[in-house]
Amino acid sequence: MASHVEQMIEGPDGARQRVLVHLGESPLSWLRARGRLSERHFVAGDTLRADWERAGLGARVTMRWDAAPTTGGRRGPGRAIDPTLAQMAARERFDGAIRAAGPGLADILWRVACAGEGLAAAEKALGWPSRAGKLVLTLALDRVADWYRVP
Repeated sequence: MASHVEQMIEGPDGARQRVLVHLGESPLSWLRARGRLSERHFVAGDTLRADWERAGLGARVTMRWDAAPTTGGRRGPGRAIDPTLAQMAARERFDGAIRAAGPGLADILWRVACAGEGLAAAEKALGWPSRAGKLVLTLALDRVADWYRVP
């Protein structure tokens, strides 16, 4: 099995983006394990990723077990199922955290924390010089940690 796969994932702005994902370990875990990311930054990024997944923004690779929409019958005309309250709350938290990170920082934050793209691959995709991503990522994670009130 390949250790990296290319995926198309919806970004924070709603546009689909191609990312290179490492299947064995999240980039945030990798950085934390090597002392390049503080526990506070890791928790902030992991919380952002969890909200992204809870909101249903991640790639869907398994079957959805949501109830099928009804069509006619005693319940009335068919309609799409509304997102759950938990999904809506997670989407609001995710959107707030991305806004807190700011427009210049949200791209690297989303690519690494949510999409699981490695730091070097994210730098390359964004056209940034080598090692610039870690600095920008930690600035973004600082803002997100403040927004999530991570001690």
